[in-house]
Amino acid sequence: MQIDLTGHHVDITDSIRAYVNEKFERINRHFDRVNDTHVILSVEKQAQKAEATILVANNKLFASAEDENMYAAIDALADKLDRQVVKHKEKIKSHRGAAPVVADNDDE
Repeated sequence: MQIDLTGHHVDITDSIRAYVNEKFERINRHFDRVNDTHVILSVEKQAQKAEATILVANNKLFASAEDENMYAAIDALADKLDRQVVKHKEKIKSHRGAAPVVADNDDE
């Protein structure tokens, strides 16, 4: 998985980069067909904000989280994206395994 990390009014340190990579490994474990990930970390007054867009098989998943602590915002962001990825995976599986619907006409 390719992770692009951008900071707005924040210096991206090695520890933050490692923390983001660690949290996003969980998403990759649940769904291995994640093509690209773009994470934006920003500071707005007292709030630390984390946003991410994930490209998965013909779909974009977006989530954002805000907290007083940047690490807590990254945790919340990873949790939200993980739920979305699992839901997306279940949706794909249910459509593939579904039997075709046959119209039942009782015109006798």
